[in-house]
Amino acid sequence: MADKGMAADIAIDHAGGDVVLRVSGDWTLANAASLDARVRKILASSTNATRIDVSGLGRLDTTGAQLLLALRGDHADPEFLGQIGEERSSLLHTVSEAMRAPVSPALPQTWSPLDLLERIGRGMQTLGRNALQLLGFVGLVLQSFAASMFVPRRWRTTSLVFHIEQTGLDAVPIVALLSFLIGAVIAFLGATVLRDFGATLFTVELVSYSFLREFGVLLTAILIAGRSGSAFTAQIGSMKMREEIDAIRTLGLDPVHVLVLPRVLALVIAMPLLSFLAIIAGIIGGAAVCALSLDISPTMFISRFQETTTLRHLWVGLGKAPIFAFLIAAIGCLEGFKVSGSAESVGEHTTSSVVQSIFVVILVDALAAIFFMEIDV
Repeated sequence: MADKGMAADIAIDHAGGDVVLRVSGDWTLANAASLDARVRKILASSTNATRIDVSGLGRLDTTGAQLLLALRGDHADPEFLGQIGEERSSLLHTVSEAMRAPVSPALPQTWSPLDLLERIGRGMQTLGRNALQLLGFVGLVLQSFAASMFVPRRWRTTSLVFHIEQTGLDAVPIVALLSFLIGAVIAFLGATVLRDFGATLFTVELVSYSFLREFGVLLTAILIAGRSGSAFTAQIGSMKMREEIDAIRTLGLDPVHVLVLPRVLALVIAMPLLSFLAIIAGIIGGAAVCALSLDISPTMFISRFQETTTLRHLWVGLGKAPIFAFLIAAIGCLEGFKVSGSAESVGEHTTSSVVQSIFVVILVDALAAIFFMEIDV
């Protein structure tokens, strides 16, 4: 092996009646420019070399192998193969195969209405498959919960408390702030419309009904889907990628009991509390706008709120919170288990988790609104 940095060269030796090409130096990318010019010159001169002497060859990489193959041409004398060595012969063979591989031409892209129908069909097929997987996973989680509910030694209290803090307590600032701002916006927009009819006082009902029944729990669910649902997918997906879930199974433990149940229960406990906080923050935001812009004092706001708002609206809103929490946690954990083992897969399934969670939450909320309207609640 030649020393590092040895210059590459090709010498033409007329030994007797034979023409020998003597290769020397490092045939690497660093010397590719000079070697390419030298090889082209020799090939253009129609030098009828009978053999190639590679005894002085130093280092060889893929670039040098390509140039050496071009120089070698159709020569395959045994002496060349013997001098090049087994390792370099393997490199030359690999580069030669790659150079001979046919390059498939790019097919022209065409579009037809059938392509649109195909994409719609594939999307519906994916939607149905995801729905069936989610339904099966929900059943598995419920079965695991029922199996461990009356077995205290299987409870994971430490993990449960940790996830309640992570999903509930740590989310308090953003939930409260966003709900306060949305409440202020709703009060301002409602007052803008109602002022034309001389009914600005009804802004109190607008804010209270919207947050008690819909916005409080819906905003919280969307925030939790983007914050905690994605975190569940990333955490479990990273464990799947590092084969930690396989290690859990090897220890004789059930990943659903160890990883899923604490997260689901923590979110089911934290979500109603966060929803109640969002309702309070949204109503305070609406009351602030009423006091500053509509000359409705806090005392008048509270009095009107007590007169027109019944407690059933609060129960309608909070009753949806555990359902939303369960679905968000189940989707987040399920997408984490789907990770195939790469960082790209973690990102894809994390995005999918957020999209599916928000879609399911809004769908269930719409169905619940229709149901409560039909039963006049």
